[in-house]
Amino acid sequence: MPALLAGAQGPAAPPARSSESFPALSAQAAAARDANRLSDALLLYKKALALKPNWAEGWWSVGTIAYDQSLYAEAASAFQKTVALAPRNGTAHVMLGLSEFELGHDVLSLKEIEKGESLGLDADEELRHVALYHQGVLLQRKEKFQAAREILEQLCVQGVHSDEITTALGMTLLRHASKNVAQAGSADADVATRVGRAECLAAEKKFDEARNSFAATVTQYPKYPEIHYAYGLFLVEASDLPAAIDQFKAEIQDNPADVISRLQIAAATYKTDSAAGIPFAEEAVKLAPQQPFGHFLLGLLRLDLDDYMGAIPELELAEKGLPREAKLYAALASAYSRAGRKPEAARARATFARLNQQTEKAESRQLNGESGAPRNPLSDSVPIPQ
Repeated sequence: MPALLAGAQGPAAPPARSSESFPALSAQAAAARDANRLSDALLLYKKALALKPNWAEGWWSVGTIAYDQSLYAEAASAFQKTVALAPRNGTAHVMLGLSEFELGHDVLSLKEIEKGESLGLDADEELRHVALYHQGVLLQRKEKFQAAREILEQLCVQGVHSDEITTALGMTLLRHASKNVAQAGSADADVATRVGRAECLAAEKKFDEARNSFAATVTQYPKYPEIHYAYGLFLVEASDLPAAIDQFKAEIQDNPADVISRLQIAAATYKTDSAAGIPFAEEAVKLAPQQPFGHFLLGLLRLDLDDYMGAIPELELAEKGLPREAKLYAALASAYSRAGRKPEAARARATFARLNQQTEKAESRQLNGESGAPRNPLSDSVPIPQ
């Protein structure tokens, strides 16, 4: 089991003599496990499984015992057999993912944890917290920063606090994808921890405390990479868009090639001052022409200013990279309609309706406690790249 769930192993005792029958071996294995004689239990479970290799519960027990003893390769092997025999067991998939995490197999780990969460976990809140933390870390390592932020903030909202969580959240806002946590006492560690704690406060809607904490960190480390970007993200969340824009501009001043801060400014000005956002969207497109979000934002800003002829080519470029973004097709339908291109407008409206219906169904399942990724709080306006 994960560290939060693991029990201490009792004193070693000589293994009990056992018959070779499966019922006897399985009963003795369970008794040894319940008595915390984990080494004996592991041996007895293996003997029982040799007689009945399709015993899913036995493989589960081997996996949990091996995990408790930090035998992660053996745990992963056992959980692989468990999910093969019980593919709908979400908890087993999560435990397989946690084992793969310890082995450094990040891709497999994330796949199994997400699979397990989609199937549903047993009523074990602590395991759910452990799974969320590891999922957030894996997404952070993959540079899926927005998704990682939402996952880790769930833990803050649920009242789960630890240095590991705040550091991971800080690294996420600072857009650090490294596996390595900065050495304790270093400036890197101090910044990541303080940013993470501030953002955790924000997730708990303690905006005044969070703002003071962010401001103090920025004052102490004004030139730290991405520090102004992280503060800007918080200010967007706190609905102080003018202050957020100032922070994104400060980040651009320190890093003139920064595309993401420009996109954030473009998004923040959409519908409020679209004309002011266009230069930043145009710069982002020049710096990263392959980035579909830049074209999408530039198209939206131009459309908001009724420049539908200038919006259409940008939205069409964005469509290639965002074929499932419903709002893009709503914008395309509007632009085509204004340009008198009725057939294209009708197709775009139909695509929007289909994708929007799919989104509503997914959100309904999520509200009912079923599977689904956390919703991006910025998605009600425009999607922001991770």
